Amino acid sequence: MKYLKHIGITLLILGILFASAFFIKSNSKSSIVYDTQTLITTSIEEKIVATGKVLPEDEVNIVPQIAGIIQEILVEEGDEIFAGDLIARIKVVPNEQTLNSAEGRVKNAQIVMKNSEIEFERNKALYKKEIISEQEYNASELRYNQDMQNLSNSKSDLQIIKLGSSGGSTITNTNIRATVSGTILEIPVEEGDQVIQANTFNAGTIIATIADLNKMIFEGQVDEGEVGKLTVGMPLIVTLGAIENKEYEAKLRLIAPKGTEVAGAIQFKIEGEVYLDDEYVVRAGYSANASIITDKKSDITAISEALLQYDSETKKPYVEIETSSQKFVRRDVKLGISDGVNAELLSGVKKSDKIKVWNKTEPIKRGETDSPSDERSFD
Repeated sequence: MKYLKHIGITLLILGILFASAFFIKSNSKSSIVYDTQTLITTSIEEKIVATGKVLPEDEVNIVPQIAGIIQEILVEEGDEIFAGDLIARIKVVPNEQTLNSAEGRVKNAQIVMKNSEIEFERNKALYKKEIISEQEYNASELRYNQDMQNLSNSKSDLQIIKLGSSGGSTITNTNIRATVSGTILEIPVEEGDQVIQANTFNAGTIIATIADLNKMIFEGQVDEGEVGKLTVGMPLIVTLGAIENKEYEAKLRLIAPKGTEVAGAIQFKIEGEVYLDDEYVVRAGYSANASIITDKKSDITAISEALLQYDSETKKPYVEIETSSQKFVRRDVKLGISDGVNAELLSGVKKSDKIKVWNKTEPIKRGETDSPSDERSFD
């Protein structure tokens, strides 16, 4: 009996050791079972996306030709107008110094004119009596006519300063009219505002901005690393933030020869002519994205970007190929164009190869990293 008891104890100890070894060995194995994928046949478009906005091709600023005060505005923003339509009326308020100077020139011209008239009449009488020569008479007549014209000019200048017109009208308003047909985009002034005309030192006060909304362009920015892939005349697909599920065709017409620094990166301005239709009203300033296809290949062998890994030193791509159940070997690959989802595969993998989905994560075991306090914090 004592011998059998020793054998039982020995067997129990061996069983415990065997169970412990099996448990340790089984827990040392990874619980991840990697999935695999194969190559696909698809079409890939390599494209550049530029952000920007749509703007009218031409915007015209209406500026007064004389200083004054806005007396009446006859249009509103959004109105359709034609060239020659009346936009606003301005009441002329002459500058006191300029007005005084103009009145002084008129008085001086009147004095000179009166003297010339007296001299001309005297020479005319002497010429009839043949006391003076014809040459002297003609010279006095010329001076008289010149002084008469100077007086007329001085009076016209005074009238322009006082009334805004030299036509003899007593109306103290000047009319501001549209120079082109289109839509009123903006009226930055209000009735009662003082405005000035354009001159050498000032662009003048803008009364209204007019543009033809049937002719729109896309204006955006492209990074310096991508601008070399663009050429004038390339097709664009423009989408607007304000209009969902709608695409507009466009054509690239300008690539800026000089870049500008934006947030530390060099950006180049591009412009594209947008072809509109009558389905929606496209307003000036809508935010937009333009997709520009730089390369396209159809029915090519491709690999999912999610299967690619990159060497930490060489930065070259590679994949892992399954040789047997959950056994993988590394294969370097050569890639072509990519759309960010799939990449063209040039060499390195066969269509029959099973490629490891390498970024599958191992599930977290409860009790290893989670603490009771962690569990409570997520409840």
